[in-house]
Amino acid sequence: MKYAFVNGIILDGSKDMQPVSGKAVLTDGDRIAGIVSELKDLQGYEIVDLKGAYLLPGLIDMHVHLALSGKPPRADSKPKDYDKLYKLLTGNKLIRAAVKQMVAGYARTELMSGVTTIRTVGGVLDFDAQVRDLINEGKMTGPRIIASNTGVSVPGGHFAGSIATAVSSPEEARALVRQISDTRPDLIKLMITGGVMDSDEEGMPGALKMSPEIVRAACEEAHSLGYAVAAHVESTEGVRVALENGVDTIEHGAKLTDETIRLFKERKAADICTLSPAIPYAMFTLEESHATEIAKKNGSVVLEGIIDCAKTCIENDIPVGLGSDVSCPFVTHYNFWRELYFFSRYIGRSAQETLYRATAGNAAIAGIDMETGTIEAGKCADMIVVRENPLDDLNALRNVSMVMARGKLIRRPKHKQMKAIDEVIDRYF
Repeated sequence: MKYAFVNGIILDGSKDMQPVSGKAVLTDGDRIAGIVSELKDLQGYEIVDLKGAYLLPGLIDMHVHLALSGKPPRADSKPKDYDKLYKLLTGNKLIRAAVKQMVAGYARTELMSGVTTIRTVGGVLDFDAQVRDLINEGKMTGPRIIASNTGVSVPGGHFAGSIATAVSSPEEARALVRQISDTRPDLIKLMITGGVMDSDEEGMPGALKMSPEIVRAACEEAHSLGYAVAAHVESTEGVRVALENGVDTIEHGAKLTDETIRLFKERKAADICTLSPAIPYAMFTLEESHATEIAKKNGSVVLEGIIDCAKTCIENDIPVGLGSDVSCPFVTHYNFWRELYFFSRYIGRSAQETLYRATAGNAAIAGIDMETGTIEAGKCADMIVVRENPLDDLNALRNVSMVMARGKLIRRPKHKQMKAIDEVIDRYF
């Protein structure tokens, strides 16, 4: 189809973006064909009248887990046994097919909420890549997926046995990376430190779990195969070990030192800021979060580290991207807009800069900035429409009235919501 988006206000996703009116954005197939005066003859294009709404690039979420919904535990529920859950979800062919459909459904929800590209960083088997391929072939509706499939962890490490596979030596790490490569991922994910959800010691949510030797072996093997490496890191020591041994993106982050700032720059690495999962642990009452007292205190430690890492990186011209860590408690597949709101509020950046980082900035970190991230001729037609100006209030992104993904227009995107989750978060924000 050929579309002409008219009577709207364009925010192109560039670093210095300003609202532009009086222009028509033309698409032809999956490409943006041009940005022209609305007075131009638009014969041959289907006219899409935006009626004064805002047209901007589709959002890019750099940290997604597609296997879970983000539904928090019940007050009377026992802590989840993720190993047991994983075995259940992969137990037989029929269940695996159902889980794959669930993953595809969550991917569709991402798209319907205005996220046209997701980067998955740990999942069940290779379902992320399978769903990616079905979307690319036009057999499913969903966002562009940059998939890591299962991650690499160690015995007792973060999500070992569920969305990551444990290795005990550098040789096993190399072999696992090659095995993951056979599932055709787009990147490799390491679980270097612990996290809030698996720590039973107060003040130590990001304890180093993976040895430097295993980190180095996994990174060397991944790089030799052409993959970038992302790593779950929630401690200062973990950041140092990750960067010294070849990691390309630090997921979450922690307080930085002069040494780790230097390592970030030498590695040309990036920080992926993920505020959404830490905030409920740190700020909600235990009656609301249903977390333990230890988890609440550790959530505060992690939140402070993530904020400090992002602020320090920005001050030192180190790339910082945005990710939601969707599937953690209270982080749903349709609420990436909240991560932008949190980033602007807690990292202290303007709405303009935040929106840039969630579109063009994230595209650059992911290595797809020649394909998407801005509204300009030749780029992929990944765009969303909102009624209000997000540069005035990022909450405008909560209600997306149109989505275009690789040229396919969805005029009234719909997705299911978890009202109980939204009501709790809305009481705080």
